[in-house]
This record gives sequence, C-alpha cells and structure tokens, in this order.
Amino acid sequence: MIKLIATDMDGTLLNAAHEISQENIDAIKYAQSQGITVVIATGRAFYEASTPIADTDLTVPYICLNGAEVRDESHNIMSTSHLNHELVERIKSILNKDNVYYQIYTNRGIYTEDPTRDLDIYIDIAKQAGQEADVEKIKAGIQKRIDNGSLKVVDSYEDIEDVPGELIMKVLAFNPDLEKIKAIGEELASISSLAISSSSRGNLEITHAEAQKGIALETIADQLNIDLQDVMALGDNLNDASMLERVGYPVAMENAMPEVKAIAKYVTDTNENSGVGKAIMKFLKEEQNK
Repeated sequence: MIKLIATDMDGTLLNAAHEISQENIDAIKYAQSQGITVVIATGRAFYEASTPIADTDLTVPYICLNGAEVRDESHNIMSTSHLNHELVERIKSILNKDNVYYQIYTNRGIYTEDPTRDLDIYIDIAKQAGQEADVEKIKAGIQKRIDNGSLKVVDSYEDIEDVPGELIMKVLAFNPDLEKIKAIGEELASISSLAISSSSRGNLEITHAEAQKGIALETIADQLNIDLQDVMALGDNLNDASMLERVGYPVAMENAMPEVKAIAKYVTDTNENSGVGKAIMKFLKEEQNK
C-alpha cells in the first residue's frame, strides 16, 4: 500500500515550460488527501526547485541537490551533506585537466565563471531533447537568475570557499563530447567519497557519496516509519536511479532513459502528458478497488 511518493522535477513532474500541469497538481492533492506524503526529489537547488511549486498551492517537503539538502514542508533545513575542501580540489583538478566547464552549487546560490557557457549548455540540452532552442529566451532567463541573485558570476571559483558559511553542495559539469564526459565520470566515480549521477545527456552531477536521492528518501521513510515497499518513486534520468532501486513502486516516465526504464516496474506517460499524475491515480485507484 502506497504511503509515500517521491517525484523528480525536470523531465518528470515539470513539462518543457517548467510548469506543473493541473492534472499533476490534482493527483498530488488527491494523494495527500489520502494521508500520503508527497516529496519533491530533484537535482535542483531549493531556490530553483521552489519556484514552480510556488506557482501552485502545493505544500511539500523537498529533497534538493540530489539529496545534499532536505527541507520539510515549511522549508526548514532538516539535513545537509556538503563537499569538503579536499574533495572540491580533487573534482576541480580532474575537470580542469580536461577543460570541462562546470558550475558550483552552494547552500546560497549557483556560481559560474562564464555565463556564456551556461547559454551553450541550455542550447545543447534543447537540441538533445529534439527542440529548437529559443536563444533570446534562454539569455533572458540566465540574466533574470543573475539579477535575482540565484546565479552568481565570479572571476574565480577559488573565492567561494573563503566566504563565511558558504558550503559547496554540488558540482555540475557539462561537455557535449559524450565519450569524454563518460570517461571523466568513471574517473570521479573511483573516489569513494563521491556520488556521480546525471540529469541530462552530457552532464555530470557530483555530490558527496551520502548525497543521493535514494538515501535521502530512505531516511524520510524511516522517519515516517514507512517500509520502502510502500513507497512510489517517479523519475526519468540517472540521478533518479537510486530512488527507483530502493522502492516497491518504481515508475519511469515514457521519456526516461533506457537505464531508468529497466529499473522500473511501470512506465507511465511522458512529462508533457502529465505522466506523474496518471501514475499516481492509476496505482491509488487500483489499491482502492482491491
């Protein structure tokens, strides 16, 4: 019996416009009305994850930065897991050696040394999704994030750790050369203190080994005294695998990577067609009809 649901955001709960459909909202509300806790589990930082939710009247806990930060329904931080100086230096050394661009995510914002490289990333992501990139719209979005302070431009990443209270939670690396990024991912994965995943083709999400969606979800389930066999998890990409591997109801989106579909017991509709809402209602109605 489903007692806890965790859903990824990009490519899962959100459509291409980064919005939550009314069908998805209604299904989440229905689950909550049945006493089921619904958790957002995302690679986004909280200040990015909370924006689409704020446009709805949903109240949910958050697993952010692939598990590096967990917040309750009132947005209080429940746990964090950051990268220490030694790990950050090892990551930077490997990425710099191969001239791979990366952003640094902290507890306070996202840092970039070159916003023009961010533009290239978003254009490439759109192309890989079979979409035509709206360059001016992407530029405007990047500038908006700079203006509101969620994206911070720095001359050098070396300065970040000197800021009191600044904790590095995640490094997001990108390169369009898929063979190169795969090799770098394997090299980073050899460091036992790191967790390496991906949220889209050509990127690497690098966090502390304890910062994984599946670990964070398992902790939440333990706190609620819920068996993992009574948990549903929905996702589309490799950073969702640690959730789907652990739960009794692993659901992949129709647009999910083949590796994710292989883990799932059920494949729902695409993120564009409210696959999250459809899956939630399918399983809850089936349980009620037993």
